[in-house]
Amino acid sequence: MLRETLLRVWICWMLSFVLLWGVKSAGAHSCHEVKTAFQLRQIGPLKWVPETAATGTELQICKHQGPTCCTRKMEESYHAAAHRDTLQSILSYNLELKYLILGHATEFQDTFHSLLSFTLNHTISLLDMAYKPIAHEARPLVSALFSDLALYLRGDDEVSVTQSVRHFYNELFLLVYRYLLNPGLASSPWSSEGAECLRATRQDLDPFGAHPRELARGLERVLGVGRSLMQALTVGVEVLNATESLGLAKDCGRALVRMQYCPHCRGLTLIRPCQGLCLHVMRGCLAGLAELQSHWRNYIALLEGTSAALAGGHELEITLLGIRERINDAILTAQLRGPQLSALVEKVCGPLTESTHESPTTNTTQSPTVSVQNSSVESVPSPSPTAENKTEEHHITRRKRSLPLKASKHDKPRSVRRISREFMGYIQGYKTFFLTLPESLCESELVGDEHTCWNGEDVVESNAGNGIGNDLQAQIENPEIKVRRMDPVLIEAKQRLEKFNQEMFAEMGLDVEPYKHVDVGSGYSPEISGDCDDEDGCEASGEDEVQPEIVRFSPSLEASTGVMNSSSLLLLFSLLFLLHHLLHTS
Repeated sequence: MLRETLLRVWICWMLSFVLLWGVKSAGAHSCHEVKTAFQLRQIGPLKWVPETAATGTELQICKHQGPTCCTRKMEESYHAAAHRDTLQSILSYNLELKYLILGHATEFQDTFHSLLSFTLNHTISLLDMAYKPIAHEARPLVSALFSDLALYLRGDDEVSVTQSVRHFYNELFLLVYRYLLNPGLASSPWSSEGAECLRATRQDLDPFGAHPRELARGLERVLGVGRSLMQALTVGVEVLNATESLGLAKDCGRALVRMQYCPHCRGLTLIRPCQGLCLHVMRGCLAGLAELQSHWRNYIALLEGTSAALAGGHELEITLLGIRERINDAILTAQLRGPQLSALVEKVCGPLTESTHESPTTNTTQSPTVSVQNSSVESVPSPSPTAENKTEEHHITRRKRSLPLKASKHDKPRSVRRISREFMGYIQGYKTFFLTLPESLCESELVGDEHTCWNGEDVVESNAGNGIGNDLQAQIENPEIKVRRMDPVLIEAKQRLEKFNQEMFAEMGLDVEPYKHVDVGSGYSPEISGDCDDEDGCEASGEDEVQPEIVRFSPSLEASTGVMNSSSLLLLFSLLFLLHHLLHTS
């Protein structure tokens, strides 16, 4: 009997010891998972993470009454990591849009260059085939004209299409008058006064008819659209670059830590923020970007307008390829008016050569072969301006024009129309880029589809946050973050975008009114998702996907600190089984 009494006392003492040990062990919660997450996310040195949870730690952000796995140094590291990761996420979305803009800008530029090179070569081939007497000296003029057109397309403010075309035809008139209308003049040196007189009187004489004016108008119209598009693409990249240097406010960084890393302090490394919490934090942090939205939407409308102008037909290609035809028609017009032009030039400018004993009229009857032999171009018979062979010369030139403009199918540049339509299809999806950026960031990685989530203080079943807008004014009602002012970098980007839109809409004659009804304040529309309430029925069901395992913890970490671990339970059950066996045996 005494033996049984002593045995019972010993077993009770052991049970008490195990229970006390289990409670004490539970109070010393392991921070192993927190340390693992700290290492995997490269937040900071592992030595800053304690082995077990402790109380009384003076935290500034993740304050909690119970045991915590965080220290002040960990909070600082969490703050830096949250700031870094958020900017990196914004950068990734920016890069996607920048790649779209820069890629198409390069393709547009390459296509414009191909078209200009293609037309330049075939314009020079026209001169080589049909107008050999002037071909050699006309080559630099043609090259200079196309060089100016390329500079104009790239946005050079010092280049004027009208002035470049006028200069080209002024210089071309000297060659046409000397080598084609009066080939005898090629054997005598020209006076500088005579050459300058020809240039000055070219527009009054109008030797080329309306062809120079029509060419200038056509080029200015179609190249102006391409120029505007290239300028718009450049401005868009500048604005996106400005957003990449965005500085997050101090309150934003603290809110990000509360949202993303404060659960770690309680050992909840797998829980994700509630959608309402994430949207409030991100809208507060990115309120300055939302202020760009109205101007950004107008900017996208500008891109659509210029792209549509290029995609409406093949006008750009037709106009550029038509340069060759315009030049040919202009020379033909001058040749048909040769005698009349020679008479007018003689009256207005007088002798054009330094030796005055020969008149231009006499020189026109000289052999063209002799005059060409004394010139710097190849010795080939040139057409005579006499009336009897003008019809034959006109027929030959027209036959030359019927030759194909491309040497081979591999020289054909890609259609501007096709590129424009492709670009329009892509860019339309970015009309609300800055407005929906908070939603995009929350839906990408931060917010999960689980039924439980972190609301900033605890694990809850659902979170029905109050709906707030995205702009600065709406942040007055933001419960998570206080936004005081807009970043100076974003203010400058906003002003740059607004000014550009106004100038380009006026220049292109596009209507900005349809794009002014942008609701930046609410952030809730059928096209974009706002806060998800229980009444909306948007709670994730998880039936179609395998959800990550989420263990529900009470606010005071009861699951971690109030329940014994598996080894304690095993020992306790073993002792209970032994006691039961002894009692029944006795």
